[in-house]
Amino acid sequence: MNPTAAPLAPQWPTVRRISADDAYAALAAGWADFRAAPRYGLFFGGVYAVVGIAIFLQLWVLHQSLWIVPFAFAFPLVGPFAAIGLYEVSRRREAGEPLDARAILGVVWQARTRQIPMMAFVVLAGFLIWMWAAGMLTLLFLGHSTAGPADLDSLLASGGGHALLVVGGLVGAAIAATLFALTVVSLPLLLDRDLDVVTAMATSVQAVMTNPQAMLHWAWIVVGVLAVAMVPLFLGVVVGLPVLGHATWHLYRRVIAPA
Repeated sequence: MNPTAAPLAPQWPTVRRISADDAYAALAAGWADFRAAPRYGLFFGGVYAVVGIAIFLQLWVLHQSLWIVPFAFAFPLVGPFAAIGLYEVSRRREAGEPLDARAILGVVWQARTRQIPMMAFVVLAGFLIWMWAAGMLTLLFLGHSTAGPADLDSLLASGGGHALLVVGGLVGAAIAATLFALTVVSLPLLLDRDLDVVTAMATSVQAVMTNPQAMLHWAWIVVGVLAVAMVPLFLGVVVGLPVLGHATWHLYRRVIAPA
């Protein structure tokens, strides 16, 4: 072996073709993981719910209730980061390793030294773009950028409010679809392998392009579960988030071939 040779570059992850059935099978596996280790799911889901409730109440107390709508659209974007510990739980169950709380929390803490914080900046950028767009659209259609509690009701009773909901929904969907493609498997991939964030995001986009039908089903699963879970003042995410977090790990394992 030549000692002066350059080190081999990390192998690019191999994306496999999956079907819509794989998306639902991943959801079922996620539910099984939650039932097998509920204390971890309830812990991480509870933290996520508490943060959501705190922000919701702060917006209401500050008489900024109109911002609850764009916030409700944007809040699920941080869900994958809250699920990092859940990925580790699923990985350990899959590998037959003990579910040690100290070790699992240690993995979450060590994630800050890897590429996952860079992924957080990408999602944060998408979040800020969406909130900026929401403010500009509110100003355009309603003539003001802030609102009191009563304005949330008037939004649904005015033509400008209806137009704002339609256009804002389309803009939000475009931003969410972009971030979905960039993150659907990139976070579990970064947790599982020593890769850079660009490779992880490119692999995630490739996974979506290779499996458009399956990923569309998965997107509807995520939207449906979180929409239902967020209705009762975010309390449903205590269960919804961990089930989706575990399921995301299993989807990743189906889409990305072992190294």
